[in-house]
Amino acid sequence: MGVVEEALEELRLGKPVLIYDWPDRESEVDMVFYAGDMTPEKVYKLRTEAGGLICYGTSQHVAKALGLPSFDEVLAATGFSDLVAKTPGYGARSNLAVWVNSVKVRTGISDVDRALTISSLHELVKLALQGNVAEAKRRFQSEFYAPGHVPVLVAKDLKERLGHTELAVRLTVEAGLPPSVAYAEMLKFGSSMSLEEASEYARNSGLVLVKGDDILSYVRGRGP
Repeated sequence: MGVVEEALEELRLGKPVLIYDWPDRESEVDMVFYAGDMTPEKVYKLRTEAGGLICYGTSQHVAKALGLPSFDEVLAATGFSDLVAKTPGYGARSNLAVWVNSVKVRTGISDVDRALTISSLHELVKLALQGNVAEAKRRFQSEFYAPGHVPVLVAKDLKERLGHTELAVRLTVEAGLPPSVAYAEMLKFGSSMSLEEASEYARNSGLVLVKGDDILSYVRGRGP
């Protein structure tokens, strides 16, 4: 079994996988969970063992069903075009859509609250994939508020953007799961964790670390 197949099986089992992009991109490792069974314990692991911004990611298909615009578009339309005209050093534009909380949370930031918001977002993904688009949109409007504490990012096609969101969402699809992930960057004091440090963490923790090139090779080998 190759490393990508191992990662797919870990996601199916509800375990985290680590994804490294490329040395000439962010050169970062993200810890990724399939969001179908999100728990406070998993949010706590992302918060304490990864340490970066805890995000929720889904596909363009789901975002379109919910009517989510990109945050870039919202800012540009409200007079902040100069802000969104700039890009990070690695060149890729943000795929952030919106920050939300479930209306059922207390403050939105606790492990319990963020697990609830992420699980609630996952329910919308399932509705959209089942074709219940109107109900998914209705529930998004009625069961969430913004701004909140969970950023929702929208994965583009891997031919358009090669980010952690795209890689993570594509892994769930290859695993036969809905495109629904929670993830955070692996950090150490002062900077991102290096690939070598993340690899050591993975070995010590019994986790699978997969690289962007591995995922692309697997996808290309599977065909369109």
